Amino acid sequence: MRLTVLGGGGFRMPLVYRALLDDTGDEAGRCTELVLYDTDRRRLDAIRAVLAEQATGRPTAPEVRATTDLDQALRGADFVFSAIRVGGLEGRANDERIPLGEGVLGQETVGAGGVLYGLRTLPVALRIAERIAAVAPDAWVINFTNPAGMVTEAMQRVLGDRVIGICDSPVGLCRRAARAVGADPDRATYDYVGLNHLGWLRRVMVDGRDRLPELLGDTGALESFEEGKLFGAEWLRALGALPNEYLHYYYFNREAVASIRQAPATRGEFLRDQQARFYQTAGSGAPGALREWERTRLEREATYMAESREATGGWERDSCDLDGGGYDRIALAIMRAIARDERATLILNVRNRTAVPGLDEDAVVEVPCLVDAGGARPLATGAVAPDQLGLMLSVKAVERSAIEAATTEAGSDSGIARDAALRALALHPLVDSVKVAGRILDASGAMARP
Repeated sequence: MRLTVLGGGGFRMPLVYRALLDDTGDEAGRCTELVLYDTDRRRLDAIRAVLAEQATGRPTAPEVRATTDLDQALRGADFVFSAIRVGGLEGRANDERIPLGEGVLGQETVGAGGVLYGLRTLPVALRIAERIAAVAPDAWVINFTNPAGMVTEAMQRVLGDRVIGICDSPVGLCRRAARAVGADPDRATYDYVGLNHLGWLRRVMVDGRDRLPELLGDTGALESFEEGKLFGAEWLRALGALPNEYLHYYYFNREAVASIRQAPATRGEFLRDQQARFYQTAGSGAPGALREWERTRLEREATYMAESREATGGWERDSCDLDGGGYDRIALAIMRAIARDERATLILNVRNRTAVPGLDEDAVVEVPCLVDAGGARPLATGAVAPDQLGLMLSVKAVERSAIEAATTEAGSDSGIARDAALRALALHPLVDSVKVAGRILDASGAMARP
């Protein structure tokens, strides 16, 4: 089986390879060839050095090829894993810093920063989808490119349900909640509903019993894990659900913005500088690329959402959350389920159909799905609380406006419609002024001719 990774020079690529190395299934349903595609040869060389060290002593390790030719990378692929970052970390740093200059949230996927990232990424993602349709029409696409829900929905307009979006935040939340009530995370089932980076865990079922009410009633257990520390027991009991960690930017927006503005660097600026050092060292040809990658990865994981943790009293991440795994294992589980027809239930970003009442059938939602050889099908969620549905509808309108901006040439020399782009920014719940949205859009250069 051939897996092509778009953005194959990305820093987290060794996590995917680690998961592939640990897959002991029969060859017919196992990845035997890995193709890395990236526009940056230097990054490809550095990551290949890490992967080569990972494969040492592993005779069944997938063969690795690398290329900067997209069609060559796609041809013959059974699965395509999309993890591109258009504009690199410099682009992310700008997405974060420009809104902060206007006093609103600057974050990679949430608020104005997420809209800017989407406006830059969607045209490229759509061109990639068109190439997949032409060169590898039978391939399944697993999308991790952020903003994941927005990008997945756009790519589905070209490739249909063969595009499945993934994120590691929901599974991390679910597993932490299960451990907090003393349950085995692998024996529990989870009622989760939302959009990407905008979801809520509503039930934790263990042996036919919902353990979430018990957890909500135990302040010590509730505040023993990340989301409990982020949101606090009082607010979680008021909600009656456990929010995805990214909802901290909505529920505690003022505190989050203040903390980020006080930090010496945004997350994008930190990662830009950190990874520049890694790629320089790992790409030098000297031994020890894997060791340098692991050191850098641990630093990256330990500082994840550091500003939000600082805004809630300052606390360290648990050791079980520092292994960096999650999305890689989800991707592998999808490939196994489809290639081997092994049924699995996973929280994924898929077309709603009729799963979530109140959202149209083509809206990409993040819900538990049944995955088998036929792909991923969302499971019905039942009624959604009004506050949750209202926020989902608002953010979905933002996503749809960004997609419209990326797919129409009306009113813009750059191929992006300014009215739709402005609407995407101004309608976001975390942007508090149309004038601010306009200034952010102009400062970003999103309307400039490429």
